[in-house]
Amino acid sequence: MIELQHIVKRFDDAVILNDINVAIAEGTVTALVGPSGGGKSTLLRCINLLEIPTSGTLVLGGQSLSFEPDRKPSWQAIQSIRRQTGMVFQNFQLFPHQTAIQNVMEGLVTVLKWPKDKAKERAMELLTKVGMAHKADAWPSTLSGGQQQRIAIARALAPSPRVLLCDEPTSALDPELASEVVDVLSKLAKEGTTMVIATHDLRLASKIAKNVVFLESGNIVETGSAHEVFTRPTRERTKQFVATINAAHTYDI
Repeated sequence: MIELQHIVKRFDDAVILNDINVAIAEGTVTALVGPSGGGKSTLLRCINLLEIPTSGTLVLGGQSLSFEPDRKPSWQAIQSIRRQTGMVFQNFQLFPHQTAIQNVMEGLVTVLKWPKDKAKERAMELLTKVGMAHKADAWPSTLSGGQQQRIAIARALAPSPRVLLCDEPTSALDPELASEVVDVLSKLAKEGTTMVIATHDLRLASKIAKNVVFLESGNIVETGSAHEVFTRPTRERTKQFVATINAAHTYDI
């Protein structure tokens, strides 16, 4: 179980997240949706502490960490949380001077101190899972965006994290390449991988998410099952958002 309890995030006087309360069951997929600037990515980054909440409590894997203004958690506590998470970024963030397999191995060897042969075996296992084993020795610059993102997913999964966090994983890709990434994430969802995905792609959210959190201006507007939120939203703002996105992309959820 992942729990966010009364999470607040401020940047100076700006309130980016306001009293966020979310519970995420293990083995489920939760989508964070809403307009740009609503707080989706910040909330995601608060889970793995790339952003430190101003106040509130984070519970992950039985570990509880509370935050107070002007008091930063210890480095050991931060690392303990981060090692339970894997992060997939919008712009891939692969190391350009490393091959695909070296990118997947990097954290295992340098952070977790795995022997290289064991790390290579794990990397090949994951490249196979995401359909990229045939590109193990390829440089990132020779790969499409969809291929790079699949390698980034393999890298994030390498240390067997408790939760996979995906920040707009398809937004930098055209629809055809995005479908490759959606297929991989769908497969992971069916295998019971716990995921939290910040996305404006309602097709991605509706296809693989069990639950949805709709955020705007740092506040939770509506939560519920993906089916309920996308087909029978209760809040007028959610109805407007879903209708606008559907019209803009000429599809219906």
